[in-house]
Amino acid sequence: MTSLQETKIILNKYNITANKKLGQNFLINDDVIEKIILSANIEQNDIIIEIGPGLGTLTKKLIEKAGKVIAIEIDNKMINILNDRFKQCDNFVLINQDVLKTDLNKLISQYKKSFEKVKIVANLPYYITTPIIMKLLEEKLDIESITVMIQKEVAQRITADPGDKLSGAITYSVNYYAIPEEIIVVESDSFIPAPEVDSEVIKLYIRNIPAVNVIDEKMFFNIIKASFMQRRKTLLNSLTNFGITRDKEKLKEVLTKAEIDETMRGERLTIEQFAKLSNLISKSI
Repeated sequence: MTSLQETKIILNKYNITANKKLGQNFLINDDVIEKIILSANIEQNDIIIEIGPGLGTLTKKLIEKAGKVIAIEIDNKMINILNDRFKQCDNFVLINQDVLKTDLNKLISQYKKSFEKVKIVANLPYYITTPIIMKLLEEKLDIESITVMIQKEVAQRITADPGDKLSGAITYSVNYYAIPEEIIVVESDSFIPAPEVDSEVIKLYIRNIPAVNVIDEKMFFNIIKASFMQRRKTLLNSLTNFGITRDKEKLKEVLTKAEIDETMRGERLTIEQFAKLSNLISKSI
């Protein structure tokens, strides 16, 4: 049975439709599902944390491959379906929570004892893609990788080279914690209902140590955020307007020490330059 046939049967059986408020789009493309499974590199000694399993189309494949699958789902209607489908699977754990409010470090420590690696797999709702990805990275979880399907435009920003025209604040933030890789573009007709835009599967390989050494992570990310809030302004004006410092003359001195032209826009900096600038500001302002 294809994923399309299976999805239609489940929707009819439970008399439900996708919840637009939760950004639900059910994946029905078997080739894409297989590509996600392959790119996640799932082994029997792995724990897979799936965020937003929905009807369980991808979940079913994950259960076949992994030692343990922990699915986190916020929608009670999906919980009922998932319980019905997988209650006989002894390697399946279902958690009815908002992933943004879930203590993932505690969850991982609870289950990891019998397994070697933890990997995240998810088909993320467009409207909370960035908060979820940043939560997974900022909490510095004991995970090896994150394989997610997200809106294509966001995927292109995440996987762009820092300093590229497609890059944004999230480009630098993700690159600080992980090495991003594009996997496959997924056309909108791969879902029921079809979203208005295409999606893309990306994989983030978690770094053992951050890409650059910074004294103050909060300062580092604030500088990056300030630089992209007003992309057309120079770095000097962006940082003073955002409140990193009100002392323009002092900031000019710091930029000179960092060997950064005060008229340069932040979007042109490398992640190494942002780190150098952040460290100098942390020491002198």
